[in-house]
Amino acid sequence: MRTHEDHETGDAAAAVRQARFGRLPEPVRPQDMVEERPATDPDPARDAYNPDEWLVRYCL
Repeated sequence: MRTHEDHETGDAAAAVRQARFGRLPEPVRPQDMVEERPATDPDPARDAYNPDEWLVRYCL
């Protein structure tokens, strides 16, 4: 048998649950779910190749 006091406690608990879980969280955009980073650190020696320099050095 529930008393008046139990009913008020239940209502208060229901109000607390509603305030905490009563709505869905804000949606997360897909672009916020992905982090893009280079797989390796840039290598300056690899990017130092100049095709025009090769042509001048070996073909002229």
